[in-house]
Amino acid sequence: MILRFASCAIALLPLLLPCGAGAITIRDDVDDARYRVGAYKLPALADLPGEGHGVLIAPQWVLTAAHAVTWQEHVDQVVIDGKARRVERVVLHPGFKRLPQALIDRALASGDGMEIVDFLSGSDDIALLKLAEPVAGVAPVALYRGSGELGKTVELLGKGATGTGARGHDPNGSHRTELRRATNRIDRADARWLCYTFDRPPAALPLEGMGSNGDSGGPVLLRSAGQWRLAGLMSWKIVRGDVRTTWPAQYGHAACNVRVSRYVGWIDRTLADTAESKSAAGDTTR
Repeated sequence: MILRFASCAIALLPLLLPCGAGAITIRDDVDDARYRVGAYKLPALADLPGEGHGVLIAPQWVLTAAHAVTWQEHVDQVVIDGKARRVERVVLHPGFKRLPQALIDRALASGDGMEIVDFLSGSDDIALLKLAEPVAGVAPVALYRGSGELGKTVELLGKGATGTGARGHDPNGSHRTELRRATNRIDRADARWLCYTFDRPPAALPLEGMGSNGDSGGPVLLRSAGQWRLAGLMSWKIVRGDVRTTWPAQYGHAACNVRVSRYVGWIDRTLADTAESKSAAGDTTR
């Protein structure tokens, strides 16, 4: 087994490196048209430059996976509801760990990525983007703050790579395609991660799927109290086989997503501290 990031610019090892994730891999026996949705489905979805996503959680804040922004030299803007929005500040969680090149080199030499799985399992792969201006006319997505994710059906949305579970997705394919949504069921919930498995039909859900290269930071939504809430952020996959040759997102592969409920305290403090700093600066000028 090997963990692969949901997206990446390096074709040889597309999900082992801190890059963006893909546009939903789907069942091979279901028409792709049933997975495609328009932007109306989630206006609060943020497109990062090139590939990867985030989610508007407050008028001036986007939540995303840390690796989806740190592989890029600069994230100066995101696109929300069809409009470019300037990014004023990137806030990485202090527990985020950058993947050492030595681990990548060993995986490329041996085909075994378990060292990378162990390393990334202990990282806090989450970041906040503060926008220069509040977003008007788009409702932010509420955070899921409970602890009942295990066994729940969730909805995934992304524009990354695509393919079918019978073969996986082409690591060299485009990491930005059409917006798709799929469902899956959480079968593991631990301190940092919510994970699911891409089941083979007929055991699969009617629109079962999993995130792909280019979907990193994209939403994992859970229905709670009659409202879709942000329960996870797409992050990495566990692939069966040699990491140098196996196409990701096949039936039997698993995906792990940042467990948002673990980080609500950090998110709330970051937003509050920024608001207080702004207020204090305003008081000084009066």
